[in-house]
Amino acid sequence: MIKRIRDLMRTDPGLNGDLDRLPQLSWMLFLKAFDDKEQEWPVERPDYQPLLQENYRWRTWAGNDRFTGEPLVEFINDDLLPRLRALGDTSTSADLASKIGHVFQGVENRMRSGYQIREVLNEINKVDFTSSKDVHAMAELYESMLQEVRDAAGDSGEFYTPRPLTKFIVQQVDPRPGETVLDPAAGTGGFLVETLEHLGMERAESVRERRDIERSIRGIEKKPLPYLLAMMNLILHGVDVPQVESGNALALLRQSASPATQVDVVVTNPPFGGAESPDVVKAFPKKYQTAETAWLFLTAILDKLKPGGRCGIVLPNGVLFGEGVGTRIKERLLKECNLHTVVRLPDGVFAPYTSIPSNLLFFEKRADGRKAEQIHDIGGWATRDVWFYEIVPPAGSKRYTKTKPMRFEEFAECTAWWGGRGRDGRVENDRAWMVSATQLHEAGFNLDVPNPSSGDDLAHRPPHELVKELIETEHEILAILAELQSSLEATR
Repeated sequence: MIKRIRDLMRTDPGLNGDLDRLPQLSWMLFLKAFDDKEQEWPVERPDYQPLLQENYRWRTWAGNDRFTGEPLVEFINDDLLPRLRALGDTSTSADLASKIGHVFQGVENRMRSGYQIREVLNEINKVDFTSSKDVHAMAELYESMLQEVRDAAGDSGEFYTPRPLTKFIVQQVDPRPGETVLDPAAGTGGFLVETLEHLGMERAESVRERRDIERSIRGIEKKPLPYLLAMMNLILHGVDVPQVESGNALALLRQSASPATQVDVVVTNPPFGGAESPDVVKAFPKKYQTAETAWLFLTAILDKLKPGGRCGIVLPNGVLFGEGVGTRIKERLLKECNLHTVVRLPDGVFAPYTSIPSNLLFFEKRADGRKAEQIHDIGGWATRDVWFYEIVPPAGSKRYTKTKPMRFEEFAECTAWWGGRGRDGRVENDRAWMVSATQLHEAGFNLDVPNPSSGDDLAHRPPHELVKELIETEHEILAILAELQSSLEATR
């Protein structure tokens, strides 16, 4: 069915590549799924009232075989989509109408042929979202399509974190039933889906158990396209009403920084290398203000975690050796949290989107909730020692690529070395090494600690060192050339 739909879409002049086709398919699937759910909900909720008038419900317009051609295009463009977008004008962002309104804020119908649209609608009508078999099959297909969107690169690459990475992070952070889990940079929902699977959503034995898991999973996404893809992804994985907010995560996190809104777990891959607006930056404490989004996300997460809360986060290499504001944020991190593990990733994990070396940081917030300003000596820091573990590509490869991506099995040795929650029994080896908090303090909170067993690691060295060495090398080359020139002139 999906192959048939994609073949139909390829012939429509309004669609160019998967970056157009997947969003188009996603919003159509979303409306079909929502309509199927609305037929189920009155059984569970006798007081439930349909959100849309009858003529806007999927079964009415999409289920009518005779509704096709130009009238269908005009209805979708001029009537249906504007009506759906208007649902976002409600006063609270938490209710169902507003969530659907936000989903459709950035949605456009890119298909130009009403006859092609009709054929696609007829195919989608074959999916039964009340059938667990159909939903499971669609979820797997959807995941593969998200991977294809990522491989198409462009801006969409940032929306998708490789599945092996999300699985490993969630596995090691280990969210438990009853805990609230947040991804403040949800993208297409990969971390949230992985958390649902980790918590056993599919094994839930009662509606109440399922609802409890659903309500514990929360996300925030700023951009319309990944927000749409995330909502559809979560629906396909059994979440009736995804708790994902649409908006600027940094602004929303600062607006809701009270203890009552804190969470138990954060798993995320925030955007980095970008710059935030001055208004958002000014909402942060002055000594932590910076335009670099990665630093702002780390600061916001420290505030968002409950005492004893846990985090697994992807951060670029520059965060480890960053200075200035970065030094102050890392000092706060080591004082308020136990930064117990840094996993250093090889090049190419995020290919083809970016080749920037990245790291996974795992930390736990201190149980007493003390702030950095209250802690004045190293003996009071939450972090005593930081363990580093280096993942290396398979034998014969120097880096991962689009055609040879990272596999989950390649985390097996790290998982075996990791140990349990107490992390007792860790030992140093050619991939693992430990650095004390005292050493990090003396190094100015530089977390860019190379593997002592691997020699000179260019990928993870600070840029200023590399530039300095390049300049020195250029000077040496110029001196040799000058000497050679003098020798040549002397022999003339």
